[in-house]
This record gives sequence, C-alpha cells and structure tokens, in this order.
Amino acid sequence: MAYKIKKWNLDELFTGFDSPELNGAFDNVEEQVASFEGLRGKLKPDIDAETFLEAVRASEATRKIVHRIYAFAGLSFAEDTQNQNAQSLMGRVQQFVAEMENRTLFFGLWWKDVDDANAERLMSASGDYRYYLEEMRHFKPHTLSEPEEKVVNLKDVTGSNALINLYDAITNRYVFKLKVNGKVQELTRAQLQPFIQGSDPKLRAAAYQEMYRVYGEDGPILGQMYQTRARDWHNENVKMRKFSSAIAYRNLANDVPDEAVNALLEVTKKNAKTFQRYFKMKAKHLGVSKLRRYDIYAPIAKSDKAFDFNAAANMVIESFNAFDPKIGELAKRVFDKDHLDSEVRKGKQGGAFCASINPEDTPFVLMNYTGRARDVATLAHELGHAIHAMLASHHTAFTFHSSLPLAETASTFGEMMLTEKLLSEEKDESVRRDILFKQMDDAFATILRQIYFALFEREAHEMVQKNASVDELSAAYLANLKEQFGDSLELSDDFKWEWVSIPHIYHTPFYVYAYAFGQLLVFSLYQQYKAEGESFKPKYLKILSAGGSEAPAKILAEAGVDIRDPKFWQGGFDVLSRMVDELEKLPVEARSKTKKAVAKKVAKIKFAKKKSKK
Repeated sequence: MAYKIKKWNLDELFTGFDSPELNGAFDNVEEQVASFEGLRGKLKPDIDAETFLEAVRASEATRKIVHRIYAFAGLSFAEDTQNQNAQSLMGRVQQFVAEMENRTLFFGLWWKDVDDANAERLMSASGDYRYYLEEMRHFKPHTLSEPEEKVVNLKDVTGSNALINLYDAITNRYVFKLKVNGKVQELTRAQLQPFIQGSDPKLRAAAYQEMYRVYGEDGPILGQMYQTRARDWHNENVKMRKFSSAIAYRNLANDVPDEAVNALLEVTKKNAKTFQRYFKMKAKHLGVSKLRRYDIYAPIAKSDKAFDFNAAANMVIESFNAFDPKIGELAKRVFDKDHLDSEVRKGKQGGAFCASINPEDTPFVLMNYTGRARDVATLAHELGHAIHAMLASHHTAFTFHSSLPLAETASTFGEMMLTEKLLSEEKDESVRRDILFKQMDDAFATILRQIYFALFEREAHEMVQKNASVDELSAAYLANLKEQFGDSLELSDDFKWEWVSIPHIYHTPFYVYAYAFGQLLVFSLYQQYKAEGESFKPKYLKILSAGGSEAPAKILAEAGVDIRDPKFWQGGFDVLSRMVDELEKLPVEARSKTKKAVAKKVAKIKFAKKKSKK
C-alpha cells in the first residue's frame, strides 16, 4: 500500500470547533455529572458491591467523553499551536474539566477513606477496575480536604496548565535562520534537526548555535516560566501534599518504588564512562582528536541517505510483521484511519508523540517527517506506543494506559526490530556501519541524556526553592553536562540554554527517566528474545497487553525482572559496553577518505575561529 506525508483527520473525534457533536459532548458530561452527584448520600463503607460498581462504571463513561473532548482540543492545538480557535478550546476544556472534577471529587475522597476491610471486599468484586481503585488509595496520605482539592483544580487552569500552553505557543512559533549553500533558509525546529545531525561539521555547529541563540534570546523568560512551574510543583506536592521530594510524586504516580528509581539514577551515573569511551572512539572514526558537543550525532558514513515516506512506512510495518503479523496489522490501522500527522509545518508542535484516548479509539500519532533514518526510527517508536495501547484495549478506560516507565517498552522494542531489519537488508557497508553507530547514539539520547535531565530537574527544583536565578540554573545545567561527558568532548557555553528547550521538564516534571527505564528494560527483553526465539513472544505480548492493569513491578516480575535490584540496571549497561567493544573492533581505516575530509573541514573551522578572535 502507498502511504503519503499528510495531516491527520480528527473527524472521528469531532468535525470542528463549532460542531453540534462537540457542544453535545459538553452537555452530555454536564448531565452525567449531575446524575453522579446524586450518589453522594448513598456512599457508605458497607455499600453493596453492585451499587459501588455502577458508580465506577458511571465515572468511566463520563471520563471517556472527557477524554475525547480533551484529545480533540489537544490534538488541534498540536497540529497548529498558533490557531486561536484551538487555543481558546484548550482554555475552555481545561476550565470545564476542572469544574466537572470538582463536582465529582467527593467519590475519590470517600473511596480513600473507606476502611481496609471494606475496601478489600469491594476491590475483590471489581474485576479489571481493581488496580485503578488500589492506586487511588496509594495517594490517601497525600490527599487534601475537599475544599482544598477543589481550589487546586481551579488553580491549575489559570496556573500551571496555562503556563505550559504559553510555553508551547511561544516556542513553536520560533523561526531558525541557517545559511545553506550560500542562501539563508528560515526553518522550523524539525527542519533544523537534519542539519544538527547531518554530515557537514560546519552546518552542525551553525545549526546548534542558531537553535540556542533563538532559545537564549528568550532564555530569561523561558527560565522564569520554569521557575514558576517548579515553585508551583513544590507548593502543591511537597508543602501541601507532604511528598518527601519533588520526584516522589512522579514515582508514586508511576507506581515505581523510590528505591528502584534511585537505583536507576545511581547506576546510570556510574556508567557514564561507557558513553564517554564511546565518544572518544567515535572521534577516531570521524578523524578528529576530540568530538565537539555539536558532533554527538554526526553520521559515521558520509551518506545522507534519504528515506521516502512510503518506503519508510512499509519498512516499519514489515519489521513488525516479521515479529508477529498481529503487531503489523495494528500499526497499519493507524495509517488506514488517517490518524498520523507526518507533515512539517510552521506552528505545528515539534517532536513526536502518540495520543491514546480510550480503549476503543485508534491512537493518534504526531511526528515531523524529513526523510532521515532517525525519522524512520521515530515512526517505529511512536507506532510502538500505539500498538501497546491497542493490545491493552480489552481493559477499562482506567487501566488500559500503561504507567510511564512501561510506556516506552513497545516503542523502544519497535525501534530495535526496525534496526535489525535495516541491518539485514542494507548492502552498503558504510551505511551498515552508520546504523551500528546510530544504535549507540540513540542509546545515549534515550538513557544517559534523559537520566541527566532527571538529575538536573532534581537539582533545579531544589535550587528554585533557594531562589536561584535563571543564570544560576543555566550554570548548574552546564555543570551537569560537564559531569555527563567528562573529558570525552569539547563543550561550548551555548549549551547552557539547552534546558529551556526541553518541553518535557515543563509539561511533565520527572517524566524523562521513563525513557531510560524503557530502553534498559528492552535491552533485557531483547536479549531474551534473541535467546528464546518464538517462545519469548507470548511473554512479551503479555507484558504489553497488561497495559496499566497491574503495578509495573508485578508485571515485570512475571518476566523475571526485579526493578529494585541495581544488578538489573547494570545488566543493561553491560549490553551497551559490549556494543562499544564491538564497535572498537571496526577498522578506522575503512573511513579514511571521509575521515580526512571531515578533519579538513573541522581544521578550517578552528582556524577561522582563531582568525576571528585575532
């Protein structure tokens, strides 16, 4: 089948901002909430199981409509962050949802206060809702009074939620100017990315410098927005809800023990040297004495091989089919339903994501496709998320979403399946070599980079409480990078503004460690797959089909994984260390011509810099 780059079609949700169906959905929620409020007087600890389950099902039915409204607003905003109708709808939805949540808040507060014996009785009769109900009770020590919870909900609408929308609106309208072949081009961040990861060292440096020049110009404002976000997070979660630290809220929301997260962070710090060794080795293959931070993602092969979108889509689907035809069919459904937005457009949200709305809805995927090998990998990654949600679609709306750490399992596994297919079919040795190096580049981006983001977040949240300035936060970020890279590369000061360009630390504080969690987990699972073959597949599909119906530790324990054990995390780094060992065996001479060309260009750049200083 032929696939084309195009926008998604949101008509399956609602046909427009003024559609009768959308307005009807708001009315429907109002009616259902009014009916639900009638339960308040009937809620007692000895409530019979069927009446209790009717209330849970009614709550789910309302939640599904809200999910669709919220998704339509969010996806409309993502496809064009400058669209005033989308901006207005986002504000309206956030206000509306906060008000509806406040009117139904009594149920969750009552449920957390039910005694353990009655709670166990009701959960035992609740089927697939059990884990959702169990998770709610985990937050009992951090729950406020009903009036306080209502104030927090309303505060978020004009507080942190509005701040995040503003950050997105500001940063997604940025235009980056880059001189290419003697002509200045105006680019979006997605269009700038190929130059950042391209084969021309001069353009790599120029692209990075331009990106952080633009972000740096707004750095004091974006930094102030982050300070406000961090203060709001601390005020609510540490001061009011009494979490032990800023990251502890995220850990409980993920249902991952603090000690498991601490083990992941500490083991990663100890293994930074594995990537530092890799960067020193990569410098030799690029023909330079030391990499610059600009060269992290430089291709080893002097080949800017472009991938036609149709070929890329078919390649990804075929790689999924090779593992299991059911997986391939699920990926194909996203295309068939027109739920993929792959165009690069001004105003469109940068990066990529997958939005899973309700169990019965085919997920929506956004990406910015420019034809690079990394874009093909991104397509596999986001479709992996969609497959994960669809495999768990037999669960309730409360339990089909996996927790954040497990959410990266199918996506990262999908990338590895694609890489294996690329390696098996690519005949050009230089391109094969580049694919192998890209595996390590991607492992760096997914593991070390993300963990050091989390470490910076942990430090930054503490610094903000001590009234640190934006410049002090930038200095802390630069120190974070220096620890991360050691003496493996040259680090320029313009990277001090990198942190204000990372949407995740604004949108979802401490989300980022989930990427490393998922990647290291997949290394373990993929090793099992290669060792066990067909017998591994049911075990893997069982992990995905569990969705969010059990605690991550329990789901993984069935696969023989103990996330509290530092040895488990070290096992993932042992795989990476062996990958570096294998790359070190590759002869550098095979790249001699390109190596000399790159070295010559870098030498010219250095000479030009020295000359300009004089």
